[in-house]
Amino acid sequence: MKILFVCTGNTCRSPLAAAIARRVANERGLVDSVIESAGTSAWDGQPASDGALLVGLERQLDLNEHRSRTITPALVDAQDLILTMGPHHRDQVEAMGGAGKTFLLSTYASHGADDKAISDPFGGDLETYRTTTDELESAIRKVIDRVYAERAR
Repeated sequence: MKILFVCTGNTCRSPLAAAIARRVANERGLVDSVIESAGTSAWDGQPASDGALLVGLERQLDLNEHRSRTITPALVDAQDLILTMGPHHRDQVEAMGGAGKTFLLSTYASHGADDKAISDPFGGDLETYRTTTDELESAIRKVIDRVYAERAR
């Protein structure tokens, strides 16, 4: 399964989300999953933000090799599931052909019971990054559990 996480600049939320999802998928035995990230307004080739790198280190998530990239229609087409941080990201991805496989992360994680955007920590202090990472961790564990359960059917 190919899963793509999408935020704006692809330096904070989506790289953290992808790193968390890779770890949780590995814990659940979904070793054949390909989990990546992209941004709707990314500058290609940028490293993860300092806050994302530091919180990643605290949580044993290695973001050192991450480089941002802009989402493209070809990237959208290649995915099985696309999870966005906010509704505007979802709308942009759907406009690139992602309708039917693109969801707000919180909506997918909650089976439609929640439609809250994941807060953007960019420019915030380390505690802001920790709070966002906590939001991501909670939602992503539910997502991977859902994917695992659906694959088991």
